[in-house]
Amino acid sequence: MKIYAAKDYNDMSRKAANIISAQILLKPDAVLGLATGSTPVGAYRQLIEKHEAGDLDFSRIHSVNLDEYKGLSGDHDQSYRYFMNHNLFDHVNIDKANTNVPNGLAEDPEAECKRYNHVIEEEGGIDLQLLGIGNNGHIGFNEPCDVFEKGTHVVTLTEETRQSNARFFTSIDEVPTHALTMGVGNIMSAKKVLLLASGEGKAKALYESCFGPVTPQVPASVLQLHSDVVVIADEAALSLIRKNTGWEDMIYDN
Repeated sequence: MKIYAAKDYNDMSRKAANIISAQILLKPDAVLGLATGSTPVGAYRQLIEKHEAGDLDFSRIHSVNLDEYKGLSGDHDQSYRYFMNHNLFDHVNIDKANTNVPNGLAEDPEAECKRYNHVIEEEGGIDLQLLGIGNNGHIGFNEPCDVFEKGTHVVTLTEETRQSNARFFTSIDEVPTHALTMGVGNIMSAKKVLLLASGEGKAKALYESCFGPVTPQVPASVLQLHSDVVVIADEAALSLIRKNTGWEDMIYDN
C-alpha cells in the first residue's frame, strides 16, 4: 500500500486524475471500475479537461460502476447512472454501450447481481478500481457486517449511510433503503485499487482501514491484503495516520 498526501481536495483530485490518465494511456482499452459520491467528482472534472485538451481518448475504454440504488431508474437525478452521465460520460468520447451500472429497477435483484458478476468477468476483470471511503469504512455499499460479501449483492443501507447521503435528496424519507453493490471479492480482484479520502470526517475510517485489523466491521480494511493499492488523501483525512503511526516517512508528500 502506498499513501500519497495531498494538500487539499483539489490536489487530491489532480493526483488521482493523473493516475487514471496513466492507466488509460498505457492501456487504451482498459476496464475502469468507477465510483460515485462527492469524492471522485474533482478527479472526473480533471479527466474531462484532459480529454478536451486532446490528451485523453476514452473511445476504447470500458467501465463498471460499483453500485446503484435499488428502486431508482437510470434517469432519476440521484441514480448513479445519472451521476456518471452528468459528471463524466456525457463529456468524453466514451461509448455508453461500454459503460455498466447495476440496474436498480431489476424485477429480480438477485438475478441482476449474478448478471453483473458475469459482466465483470466478460470484461476480463477490472484494471483499475477507483474507490471512496465512507465514514464507517464502507467501500461501494459494502457496509460494516460480520462477513465479507464476495460478489455483487443487495445490501441494506445503514442509517449512518442514509443520513450521509440525505443531503442529495429532498428528505431522508426519499433516500433508498437498499442498494446493489459489487462485493469485496469483485473489488479485490481488480489489478490496481485507487482509494481517495478527503476531509476530517474520513480520518478515523482511513486510519482504521490502513492500520487497524482486517475485519468486515471496517470493510475497507480488506485492502491491506491487496498487492497494489494507492491511497491519496488530503491532510485532514491523514490527520490520525500522521498522529498515531510511525509511518510518517512512508507517506509520500509530493
